Amino acid sequence: QVQLVESGGGLVQAGGSLRLSCVASGHSFSNYAMGWFRRAPGKEREFVAGINWNGGSTYYIDSVKGRFTISRDNTKSTMYLQLNSLKPEDTAIYYCARRPVANGSSASAPSDYAYWGQGTQVTVSS
Repeated sequence: QVQLVESGGGLVQAGGSLRLSCVASGHSFSNYAMGWFRRAPGKEREFVAGINWNGGSTYYIDSVKGRFTISRDNTKSTMYLQLNSLKPEDTAIYYCARRPVANGSSASAPSDYAYWGQGTQVTVSS
């Protein structure tokens, strides 16, 4: 049974940083591309960043480029999202997700992903 568990969210002031983690179990983590999404209050779920199976390819939406960094440690079955220079508009529930294939770090549709975590709340105060 595939499980994805996010952690690391919290309340931070604008300009601050957080590091989100997504621990995977129940499958061969290193075989699959992964991604981070977020859902802000009253908005649709939004793709944030993606990473291929070995971390050699990453992709970011424009609004987080230069501020967020996606990475993975296949030895720990864990994916990360480093959030720097946070803005109030980054406030959202952040979800990790697993693709059914090894590549495609730029896959941005929720339907491109087969499994989802429960989410972790990130709140940025101004």
